[in-house]
Amino acid sequence: MTATLSGCGSTGGGPEDITLKLVAADYGTGPANSSEKYWNRLVKGFEATHPGIKVDVTVHSWKKVDREVAAMVKKGQAPDIAQIGAYADYAKADKLYRADQMLSIRTQANFLPPLAEAGSVDHTQYGLPFVASTRLLFYNKQLFAQAGLDAPKTWDDIRDDATVLGQRGVAYPYALPLGPEEPQAETAMWLLGGGGGFTDDSGSYAIDSAENVRTFDWLKSNLVDKGLVGPVAPGKLDRQKAFDAFTDGKVGMLNGHPTLMQEAERKGVSVGMVPLPGIDGPSKGSLGVADWIMGFKQNGHRVPLGKFFDYMFSDKNVIDFADEYDLLPVTDSASAAMETDARFKPLWKFLAALPDSQFYPFGKTSWARSSESIKENIGKAVAPGGSPRSVLGKIARDSAAAERTE
Repeated sequence: MTATLSGCGSTGGGPEDITLKLVAADYGTGPANSSEKYWNRLVKGFEATHPGIKVDVTVHSWKKVDREVAAMVKKGQAPDIAQIGAYADYAKADKLYRADQMLSIRTQANFLPPLAEAGSVDHTQYGLPFVASTRLLFYNKQLFAQAGLDAPKTWDDIRDDATVLGQRGVAYPYALPLGPEEPQAETAMWLLGGGGGFTDDSGSYAIDSAENVRTFDWLKSNLVDKGLVGPVAPGKLDRQKAFDAFTDGKVGMLNGHPTLMQEAERKGVSVGMVPLPGIDGPSKGSLGVADWIMGFKQNGHRVPLGKFFDYMFSDKNVIDFADEYDLLPVTDSASAAMETDARFKPLWKFLAALPDSQFYPFGKTSWARSSESIKENIGKAVAPGGSPRSVLGKIARDSAAAERTE
């Protein structure tokens, strides 16, 4: 989908009569809620208050937007602005402006600290968080009430509740999507609950740490081997299929994000949400997910880029986008505004989890290859006869090899 939202060339005359080229991802599910509408409103307001600066926006589906931007950069035709899924490769290649080269101090300081850190390479911010999400454990309130169960707080609670739900004929007592769609998310949430993660405190990969191996040993022996994860093997179960089963009332528990909450309630499923359970209590942090927007240096438009970003990151514009797609704002002030507005009460638990969330190691250019290894292999860790230690070791070796070639 391509949408030209303003004139395609400079208007001539003054030193700031320029056109910024922006390529963005489409978060909508069709024409009715295409992201084109958001950008159209935003650009109209920006151009009205910044004469001499035009903005052309091209909107692509998520399936192709990263590829389109990569092709433009390879041809030497980088856009001024790209709103995509990753920034580190471009930062490492010295193709992006630093955040402090574009943004006002007020705008840069307003990003939630975990997001600013996740947007940094070698402690320097290049990726500007565009929108965020975090995860909670979802449970079907009706199924839990019928079984006389309380919401889980620990892994043992999940196992015990899943056992009862399975005995009562629930198809997926706990849905464990480790299929190729997005297993890195499910993996990260379980690793965090076990005191581990993809990286250690120094930022180095630690995928086969003792804590992580213990986590997958527990998952395999307590949920998978006991038949508590449903009729589809975790390595074959994609996230969307698990979400669809939840909204159909077939899942007792699973890890979910805000969009799932809205979809489930539209289909009449009463949703309970609690912080992610951990090995001995609720996890101290949740998984945070972010998408990025960045400014390319090629065309030398540093100053107008800064004006556009300062405008875009106003509370109104940040909240408008987050509200449209059931996502979370990326700034302190917009988060605070949503936390005091009853219209956003369904998101309050997610907003509360975001400041303590942990993000993928976005600043590593090796993360893309590491993530691919997780997608290809992690389901094998809990398969019959599978060895969590050997599978996590394979992913760790792949990640280390990718990092050596950064």
